[in-house]
Amino acid sequence: MLSSVLRSRRAILVNVATMRAFARARRALQDYANLAKRLRALKRRSDVRFKAVCDAIHVMMAPPPRPRRRIGFGPPSVS
Repeated sequence: MLSSVLRSRRAILVNVATMRAFARARRALQDYANLAKRLRALKRRSDVRFKAVCDAIHVMMAPPPRPRRRIGFGPPSVS
């Protein structure tokens, strides 16, 4: 915010670089959204085997579940 108020050459360059970074981030998110939309459309009109592959990809993309920690002083649980 300060770089947009100041009038020095460095402040102008920082402001331009910041705007370009936000524009690149917006394009990247838009590309990801377009890719997800196309994948959903392809999944809808595809056969069972491709659906299984898509489901496996989505499972692999999901973060792993965090193990639950026991509360108290009992013996440690066996996993």
